[in-house]
Amino acid sequence: MADTDNFASSHYTADNIELLPELDGIRKRPGMYIGATNSGGLHHLIWEIVDNGVDEAANGYGSKITVTLHKDGSCSVEDDGRGIPVDIHKQTGLPAIQIIYTKLHSGGKFSDKAYQTSAGLHGVGATVVNALSSYLDVTVFRDGKIHHIRFENGGHLAVPLEVLGTTRKRGTLVRFLPDETLFSTTDFKWDTVASHLQEEAFLLKNVTFVLIDERLKKTEEFHYESGLAQYVENLTANKEPIGEIVHFVDDSAQVKMEVAMRWCNKDYNENLYSYANAVRTHDGGTHETGFRTGVTKAVNDWAVQNEVIKEKDKLIGEDIREGLTAVVSVKVPEKLALYESQTKQKLTSPDILPMITEFVYSNFLHFLAEHKDFAVDLVHKCQASRQAREAARKAKEAARTGKQKKVDAVISDKLAAAQSKDYPENELFIVEGDSAGGSAKKARDRLHQAILPLRGKPMNTDGVPLDKIQANVEFSTIIQTINAGVGANFDIEESKYGKIIIMTDADTDGAHIQILLLTFFYNYMKPLITHGMVYLACPPLYGVYKKSDPKKIIYAWDDSSLEEAKKKIGAGYGINRYKGLGEMNADQLGATTMNKATRRLLQVKIEDPLTVEKRISVLMGNDPSRRREWIEQNIKFNEVDRFIKEVTKNG
Repeated sequence: MADTDNFASSHYTADNIELLPELDGIRKRPGMYIGATNSGGLHHLIWEIVDNGVDEAANGYGSKITVTLHKDGSCSVEDDGRGIPVDIHKQTGLPAIQIIYTKLHSGGKFSDKAYQTSAGLHGVGATVVNALSSYLDVTVFRDGKIHHIRFENGGHLAVPLEVLGTTRKRGTLVRFLPDETLFSTTDFKWDTVASHLQEEAFLLKNVTFVLIDERLKKTEEFHYESGLAQYVENLTANKEPIGEIVHFVDDSAQVKMEVAMRWCNKDYNENLYSYANAVRTHDGGTHETGFRTGVTKAVNDWAVQNEVIKEKDKLIGEDIREGLTAVVSVKVPEKLALYESQTKQKLTSPDILPMITEFVYSNFLHFLAEHKDFAVDLVHKCQASRQAREAARKAKEAARTGKQKKVDAVISDKLAAAQSKDYPENELFIVEGDSAGGSAKKARDRLHQAILPLRGKPMNTDGVPLDKIQANVEFSTIIQTINAGVGANFDIEESKYGKIIIMTDADTDGAHIQILLLTFFYNYMKPLITHGMVYLACPPLYGVYKKSDPKKIIYAWDDSSLEEAKKKIGAGYGINRYKGLGEMNADQLGATTMNKATRRLLQVKIEDPLTVEKRISVLMGNDPSRRREWIEQNIKFNEVDRFIKEVTKNG
């Protein structure tokens, strides 16, 4: 038996423990604080600073927040709140502002003395932004004076707190430049920032958000007097609504509650977005549960009381919420705000459940009583949803008894099915082209991977009736292959695959096919996306090889890894630019794109519902001028030219 005590003492001692300064620790593991160092993490820096202004405004201090994207790549955020405290902190002897920007878990949001409600996450935001920036400059307008402090090179004090002059203004101006050595990109996107500020404006109807982009010479202002009602109006702008938007607000109690909702025809999903203290709760919580309970109870009680349905025929929540788009926002005092984790993705406060249930039930029941025509139409829609669900159940039972052999024969010509019946472990690759499909079939793991080649581009399904989609050969095949229904009849529990992987060429045509398929999944099989089951395959962009030994090859997925590959190969290298999957043989395709141990997948998520609705409306809609404007603002065509030059330069 091994001497475990000696092994431990000789290999792991106090000498192995590193004690990094807080800011250095953040720079060493930035993903722990902002999720990633990609574009999402980059923009998270803005959100952290904006949240400080939002907290001021939400608590009644300030009514305007301005975000400016500067030409040098920096970003500034200005609010007209009380201004960050600049007096000396008794425990440390340092100015309070210096502590806030250099010490984790410092700030005024740990009790209800300074803030009744707060979006801030444990006092880490300002410190993290400072640590991940080349410089961070703070100007505070407070007590009639202009105070200034500056940090450089990851949060090191460059200019101590100073007074620059006098002013009648109040508030805080923060300007920071992200450290390009820490992020894969430092290019702030107008569309991303604008969408986030618009979302904040919907939630804080008394606050104006302004976005200025010095690079594009563009300015936009967001202010919504009707709050969540206008949020729902934007989310349903391209749909066929049933009646008006239903909107309730209660600001009288300790917990502030606001709900807006609208039902739409030809929408087979429940689109529910919830917020707690102006932070999106992606995983829901007690406020979502209370909302659903209140809506279900109100619809059923009204329908029974008005003899539209009988007591024994009450509708279930699933049928009532089909086609519903709703936004739920609660503002909860610090002492009542409980969350499942530090990221505040799920609200668990038990007191909120009965409060919002009663709030939604009583208000919606009264609304139905006042709008009888709408109420009747809504109940009839819910009954139709129930009939469709029951018909789908019977169809599935018929399929299990072998009555749909003809359909199975149609899809068997194209589909190379997985052998396993362990469906959650199975993967469906939807592959662009028969040639790539043939290579994929040779490279696949036959037990768990299925291959479905596409012949040509699929149709654009945005705004297309479901019967036409089902009549389309490509989409009919996809529907039958996944075997979980479509639209109102889609049941994620019936899916034969745990992952749906879209595998296309790394070119504009491939990107177009991805968008067309994602539009279909979003409109007609949305639970696949919300449950994280849809992915994009990532074939390599380059293969760097030794000219004297072509078998020696290193694959690269981006510019950074391309440079690393060239260094590893050394002098006399050549570059293959893979424009299509068909340019790789089966072994290469399997090793780079399909093998679970070596491949790269991008998981498709819906993090910003308003952005998704806008993108589908702009990119897939019928207005080419809006599509052209978006492309010109977001696509850098010179990048394509640079790729071509790099490849041709080295033969």
